[in-house]
Amino acid sequence: MGFPGTWMTESGSMIYRVVPKCACSTIGQIMFYSDNGAFFVGDIHDSKDRLHKWGQEASRPAIEAGIRDHGGLVFTCVRNPYTRILSAFFDKIAGIQRNGNRYRGKLVPMLTQRYGVDVEGDFDQIASFRRFLLFARDTIRYRRPMDPDIHWSAMSGHVSTLVANGGRYDRVFFTERFQEGMADVLAQVSTPHPVDLETIPRFNESEGHGPKRLHPVEDYFDDLAMHLMYEMYKQDFELFHYEFENPANKMPLGEVDLDEVHAKLGPRAVA
Repeated sequence: MGFPGTWMTESGSMIYRVVPKCACSTIGQIMFYSDNGAFFVGDIHDSKDRLHKWGQEASRPAIEAGIRDHGGLVFTCVRNPYTRILSAFFDKIAGIQRNGNRYRGKLVPMLTQRYGVDVEGDFDQIASFRRFLLFARDTIRYRRPMDPDIHWSAMSGHVSTLVANGGRYDRVFFTERFQEGMADVLAQVSTPHPVDLETIPRFNESEGHGPKRLHPVEDYFDDLAMHLMYEMYKQDFELFHYEFENPANKMPLGEVDLDEVHAKLGPRAVA
C-alpha cells in the first residue's frame, strides 16, 4: 500500500500526511518555500517537482526511506469535523472548480436527482447541506452510490495509512491552532530557507469557489445531522478531541495523544 497522500521536502526535513480540507495548501506551500526560498506559483497540489509526493512515482523511494528511517519530522494537521465537512460542501458541491466546471463532472446532477441537493442560484443552504450529509453517510458507511471522496472521508482514515504501514507521527496539530502547531514543527527542523510564519499568507485554494456560508455552523446541524456526523466521524471526534455535542465549539478540547493515535490506527488496531 505504501504511503499515499504523503508529501516530503526534497531536503528531507519534513514529512507530511495530507488531510484534505485541513490547511493542506498552506502547509504544502510552507514546505515548498522552506526548501526553495519561494512559493510555488499556482495550486501546490499541481506541483510536479521540488516537493516529493507519493503520487509521483520518482518520489516514492525517497518518501519511503524518510519514513522508515525517520529522517525528517513526521506530522499532520486535523480539523473540527463539523467545519471540515461544511467546507467540503461549499467548495466541492456548491462551488465551481478552477477549471470552470462542477466537481467530478456528473456528481452534482446525481446529488440533485437522488438526494434533492439544490445548489443553484439563491438556494436553501441548510436544507441542501443536510441532504448532502445523507449522501456523504451513504458513501462512508455503505460505499454507495460511490466510494467516499477524500474531501469528506474520515480524517482518521487518512491519518491511519502512514501508521498502518510502519510510520510514526511526531506531531499532530489543529487547523484551529495553525500558527502554534506549524511553529512547533518548524522549530524542530532545520530547513535550507528560514520560514517566517508571521509573513506567510494563507493559501486557501478553495476560497471563492463556492457561495459564502450564510449561517453559523450550528444552524446546519439538527439532531439528524448530528446523528449522521457521529455515524461518519465518531473516531475523529474521539481521537482528535473535538466536541461532538456542541457544533458551535470549533476548538479542540485537548491535545492529541500520539500513543493513542498509533495504538488505535496502527496495524494491530481492533475496529
